[in-house]
Amino acid sequence: MKRITIDPVTRLEGHGKITIFMDDQGDVANAYFQVPEFRGFESFCEGRPVEEMARITQRICGVCPMAHHMAATKAADAVYGVEPPPNAHRIRELAYDAFVSGDHATHFFVLSGPDFILGPDTDPAQRNILGIVNKLGVRLGQRVLRHLSETHEVLSMLGGRFVHPVMGLPGGVAKAVTPEMQRRLIEIGESMVEFGQFSLELWRDLVLGNDEFRDMIMGDAYLHRTHSIGLVDANKQLNFYDGKVRIVDVEGNEVACYPPHEYLEHVAERVEPWTYVKFPYLKHFGWQGLTDGMESGVYRSTPLSRLNVSEGLATPLAQEAYEEFYAYMGAKPVHATLATHWARLIEMLYAGERVLELARDEALTDPNIRVIPTETPREGVGIVEAPRGLLTHHYVTDEQGLLTRVNLIVGTTNNHAAICMSIKKAAQTLIGGGKEITQGLLDRVEMAFRAYDPCFGCATHAAPGEMDLEVSVYDPSGELLAQLRRDPSAGGEG
Repeated sequence: MKRITIDPVTRLEGHGKITIFMDDQGDVANAYFQVPEFRGFESFCEGRPVEEMARITQRICGVCPMAHHMAATKAADAVYGVEPPPNAHRIRELAYDAFVSGDHATHFFVLSGPDFILGPDTDPAQRNILGIVNKLGVRLGQRVLRHLSETHEVLSMLGGRFVHPVMGLPGGVAKAVTPEMQRRLIEIGESMVEFGQFSLELWRDLVLGNDEFRDMIMGDAYLHRTHSIGLVDANKQLNFYDGKVRIVDVEGNEVACYPPHEYLEHVAERVEPWTYVKFPYLKHFGWQGLTDGMESGVYRSTPLSRLNVSEGLATPLAQEAYEEFYAYMGAKPVHATLATHWARLIEMLYAGERVLELARDEALTDPNIRVIPTETPREGVGIVEAPRGLLTHHYVTDEQGLLTRVNLIVGTTNNHAAICMSIKKAAQTLIGGGKEITQGLLDRVEMAFRAYDPCFGCATHAAPGEMDLEVSVYDPSGELLAQLRRDPSAGGEG
């Protein structure tokens, strides 16, 4: 049986590989996605003070440290039973929305955009942000860099630094907003809204205006009918920072809408011995394996999923884009995986509008930004929407506030089952039938994976007991001399 390996998968955070097995007829018999790295944050955080988690967990990943910082801060609020003052929530949400906007821009223009703007058949050496600038002009590159710089400025201003912020404290935030800061935040908010509109127009022109890409988005190769999960406000509209978790099934019917502390009543996690990433699934349906459809427990937590669970967006320009999206796609919910990129740009516009709304709020300079905790610490759950999916931090402490148990379900982990399914279906649909297997064809398989904006640095938490280890010894000519393997599932060395 012929084997094709894409290793490493490109334009993601972390490490992963795709292995495609061909049968004797030249068709795809199976395809696997495997994460070979392990990082046990849940285990080594035990014994630490809960208030340190907002600084520790953001080191899991340099791509979305703000997501872990905010989820950990909210979990610490819950552990101490303290409700931050209104302006602390306001400052937190403003900073968080700026982070989401910058992260979404990074994904589209650096990671996924080259596939569409340059095309999957372009030489991989050119299929990157520099290739986009070469095709569309230096002005575009300057505008993207300006947007990223401005979102970083917001995080530095409110969070102390933009990579690993230090703003979140149990019961509030560390720094108030001055009138001078507010004026600059308004300027940046206006720029973010403009950039969101610009990016959506680029999508309309270069992607929807291209017959090949439009057919790829609407086609069966990238289609999976799964349930959707996402955070919504009191009006069941999208909110990245706070709210209840809403689940809708493959037909758009509400399955549940619950507060963060009830997440274990609805979501369970499965561990498989061949990967260090867990498989979350919906308890309502149960684990039926890597299958989609109404009876499956597999769900997705992506920008597309968030639009599917939302009954509209709370800002005017993003709401127009939301309506345009569903009118174009023809129905709600949408299950076309590649449409996630479009949803991501709609969210980027929403985040910019929300930053501007919060920046213009007269109460933003209120100095009352923290309530000091007085309760004995216990247990708490904090949930935010990381750019790539729902992020859950669950902490249990002793009476001194030292962690005795930690559980993290990160954005990419939610989507692990769907990622595996999407890769297999794309490979089976696109490869075979006597087609020449080209680099462009393999990139089309990677596009199924890349739509999820995966981050496997923070998703690899499952530990079957001890790490799988394989040591191979070769002589200078490349001949294998010896091979030792420790396989936990087999009970020892092989």
